Amino acid sequence: MQDFKSFSSRLSNLKSKDFESLALQLFQFQSLANPIYRQYLDARKVNTQSVKSLDQIPFLPIRFFKDHKIVSGNASDYVDFFSSSGTTGMITSRHYIWSEQWYLSHAKQIFESNFGELSNFHVLALLPAYLERKGSSLVSMADHFILESNSEHSGFYLYNQDELLEKMEKLADDKRTVLLLGVTFALLDLAESGQNFNSPSNLIVMETGGMKGRRKEMIREEVHDILKPFFGVETIHSEYGMTELMSQSYSIGQGKYTLPNTMRVMLRDVNDPLSISPRSQGGINVIDLANFHSCAFIETQDLGKVDENGMLEVLGRFDNSEVRGCNLLVQ
Repeated sequence: MQDFKSFSSRLSNLKSKDFESLALQLFQFQSLANPIYRQYLDARKVNTQSVKSLDQIPFLPIRFFKDHKIVSGNASDYVDFFSSSGTTGMITSRHYIWSEQWYLSHAKQIFESNFGELSNFHVLALLPAYLERKGSSLVSMADHFILESNSEHSGFYLYNQDELLEKMEKLADDKRTVLLLGVTFALLDLAESGQNFNSPSNLIVMETGGMKGRRKEMIREEVHDILKPFFGVETIHSEYGMTELMSQSYSIGQGKYTLPNTMRVMLRDVNDPLSISPRSQGGINVIDLANFHSCAFIETQDLGKVDENGMLEVLGRFDNSEVRGCNLLVQ
């Protein structure tokens, strides 16, 4: 299992029927190779050999990434990391990575499985808060998408709203789709700028969540009701990602996310975080097999539900949790 290159290649062709078997193999490996996860399992007196199904796997609270180096294997082998954005005074998470290049390749595969080849897009990234610091996995992914689009029009935008609007109008008749990938507060600032804008018909607006203390938190419908008329689109797309996960999920509207083949969500009881909820709603536990180098079993601070089609809907956050810099919009 220490052969991460071999394991990562298995993920690229992962079948749904093989998910549980691979997750259980990964659990057994990480229960030994990840020192922090091993200590957590010991503290909970978990007999790892008795874990035979996904609902028996303990999930590591996401806050551990703030105070510990969560890695599987020799800690000194890990130097590079992604860090969460947070807000002023917050302790940020660090997710040490095995290979940034593999992360980018994985992110591209997930995106293209949902939307088609990046070469069919002009990628315009409106990510001001993230561009102003180092170590953002979102910026790294967006930069890779910009390069892979192979478009002279793709690029980053900080606060230059006029230039961004001019670019979108210029591309209105282009055969490619224009993907505007933006942090929520920046998209709202743009929509409420009062500028006249002739929206192109080939536009996808995709928000990544996050107010970063710039604006009050708003429910998803309220945000989307502001964005849709300004950009002239029927739906707002969304990306669900976080520093502590290597995989992303995407929504093409209504806040319902399709999970990639490397990810599963298991809802926990809101009153008993150590128990899986028998209901369709609860705290979100994520299995991300792409976290093979760190910990694949994460207890997030998000609340959600899974519908009859297996799509994830995020309802908000636990009241006592910090507001994430890249959090999802509350429902």
